[in-house]
Amino acid sequence: MKILIALIIFSVLVLFHELGHFLLAKKNGIVVQQFSLGMGPTLISTRRGETQYCLKLLPLGGSCMMLGEDEDSQVPGSFNSASVWGRIAVIAAGPVFNFIMAFVLSVIIVAMMGYVPSRVLDVPEDSPAYEAGLRAGDQITRFQGYAIDIGQDLNTWLALNELEDAPIEMTVKRDGKKQEISYQPETYEKYLMGFNRADTERLEVASLMKGMPLERSGIQPGDVIVEINGTAIDTQGDYETYIQEHPLEKEPLDITYEHKGTRREVTVTPASHTQVTLGFHYNVGREKASSWNVLRYAACEVKYWIRTTVMSLSKLFTGQFGIKDLSGPVGVVDVIGDTYEAAKPEGSMILWASMLNIAVLLSANLGVMNLLPIPALDGGRLIFLFLEAIRKKPVNRQAEAMIHMAGFVLLMALMFVVMYHDIVRML
Repeated sequence: MKILIALIIFSVLVLFHELGHFLLAKKNGIVVQQFSLGMGPTLISTRRGETQYCLKLLPLGGSCMMLGEDEDSQVPGSFNSASVWGRIAVIAAGPVFNFIMAFVLSVIIVAMMGYVPSRVLDVPEDSPAYEAGLRAGDQITRFQGYAIDIGQDLNTWLALNELEDAPIEMTVKRDGKKQEISYQPETYEKYLMGFNRADTERLEVASLMKGMPLERSGIQPGDVIVEINGTAIDTQGDYETYIQEHPLEKEPLDITYEHKGTRREVTVTPASHTQVTLGFHYNVGREKASSWNVLRYAACEVKYWIRTTVMSLSKLFTGQFGIKDLSGPVGVVDVIGDTYEAAKPEGSMILWASMLNIAVLLSANLGVMNLLPIPALDGGRLIFLFLEAIRKKPVNRQAEAMIHMAGFVLLMALMFVVMYHDIVRML
């Protein structure tokens, strides 16, 4: 089932992306020779007018092949016969259509399930945040210089940036007025295995802390810890009880965990970690949105996913993430399957919302990735077109075609490396 759902999601996203290229090509008088879904050998083909429509064997992509796209051709109807700004519109339309689809799906999600307001729920009276003036009910609009529109924004910042022993700067809105909050958070030393818990009944690993013992042990997000030093951990409550009775120290722990239905064992030694306390609790639940707020918060959801993708890419380029942290089609299918299984017991509405949320993530991700200035991607093609617009003459067409081909080969190699790591994680 998860493979079928993944194929449907992939197909719709790719089809809509290529539809953007197709419609703008037609608008600019460019002949589209082939419009296809998938790659490899053709399974089904039909011709309508000047265009051949194809369904291909491998459901991993698609194409909108335009007349003379990678040739130095100026014949009527060819890609290069259109104005440079017309060609820029054609190439940019694919990613733009992905963002449009992400917005439409977000409208459905917000209308169904509501949005997550970035509201402070509780501030302990003995905390530095309370002394600085933060109160329950405050709406967070900025955190450490990062704009906060919805609760997920704060989640992402905290997931991608570790709190340091430095002042926390916040902007909140209270009774329609903005207030600046600044305080020095409390810190304490604590021994940790180094993982964040998923919001499930069992002790499921949601994410791993970089450089901490569990990350080095081989345990992966999605694995479930079921025993610690021979003590059964059936629920998160069992884990909390165990930690109260056996505070973590620099002593080895024998961990038994489940990975894809099989039990494995590993020995880890907790490490000392400086823990910075946020000093308040904030909302993570959805609330209903009314009237135009549905559109407003749907736009915020799309912005959130775009920013999350960009921030994650920046971590990749700075070395904080590596190739092993990337996921390709195989990894995405696995995530879709896990999400499907987790949401199915919650009812059809939660299930549909979960699948739509993944589609929003993938659509926004596809839009951002295609705009990267990498040869063979839309962003790489746009670089050459903008150069042509500035220089008033095109770059050598043959040289450009060779650069795009080299980029395509490198991207395929990267895809196979990522796919290999996805398969290893699943084993």
